[in-house]
Amino acid sequence: MATISMRLPVARKPVGPSASRGGEKHLVAPGDTITTDTGYMRGHGTYLEDEKLIASVAGAVERVNKLVCVKALKTRYNGEVGDIVVGRITEVQQKRWKVETNSRLDSVLLLSSMNLPGGELRRRSAEDELAMRDYLQEGDLISAEVQSIFSDGAVSLHTRSLKYGKLGQGVLVQVSPSLVKRQKTHFHDLPCGASVILGNNGFIWIYPTPEQKDEEAGGFTTNLEPVPLSDREVISRLRNCIVALVTHKLMLFDTSILYCYEASLPHQIKDILKPEVMEEIVLETRQRLLDLEG
Repeated sequence: MATISMRLPVARKPVGPSASRGGEKHLVAPGDTITTDTGYMRGHGTYLEDEKLIASVAGAVERVNKLVCVKALKTRYNGEVGDIVVGRITEVQQKRWKVETNSRLDSVLLLSSMNLPGGELRRRSAEDELAMRDYLQEGDLISAEVQSIFSDGAVSLHTRSLKYGKLGQGVLVQVSPSLVKRQKTHFHDLPCGASVILGNNGFIWIYPTPEQKDEEAGGFTTNLEPVPLSDREVISRLRNCIVALVTHKLMLFDTSILYCYEASLPHQIKDILKPEVMEEIVLETRQRLLDLEG
């Protein structure tokens, strides 16, 4: 017989402002006046009216010299060249795949923008085009890099490196792209025994750390061996920790995920998603990150 967990309502502890050492962010709502100084230039998310710079979206004000823009807190992914993304193949077309990357339009992966199996370097032939479904088919997950942006805003991807390609066994977590911190690398092997790919598009892939990197496969062979229970538990815990961090609007990067994982160890995996446990481990993570900055 299934057990039912019931909790009585508890008064929540007031959480103080979690300002980082850099100070408070200037948050605005649509219609808020950002500045009346005419010396500033208008950026994304703003418009001019009666010599006032006004926000057109809800988000944080960012200033670069005299340029003022508002970065929306909840938005679709806007691709930038060099971003690492995780996406799902939605359609196989002529010499290209359509990829869902959480942006307004489907992204494109051209047949010429990917490594052939085995890492061969040669022109793509008609045989390659006929075998496209053998490489990637609908529903497959891939990791890729943004190569360019088309004039309509659609993203062109490439997988011309052995670290990109088809993803095997793991768990996908979808979060807001604004919560993924930009770093030099978005591929992290965590010391707890699992690895994460933090896609700039808000798709996060958690998978067991491979024992040896398969350099010959060119990113196409997927290991379908059963994943041990211990690895599955680590992946499940990491997934719940990421959900907890996202619920409390904490930025996601390797250190914040690892600190949250360590704070969650005294609790059972399924208990991490209980509001009071979630609050406790996120507060501990936030405090350790502030101590690290200090």
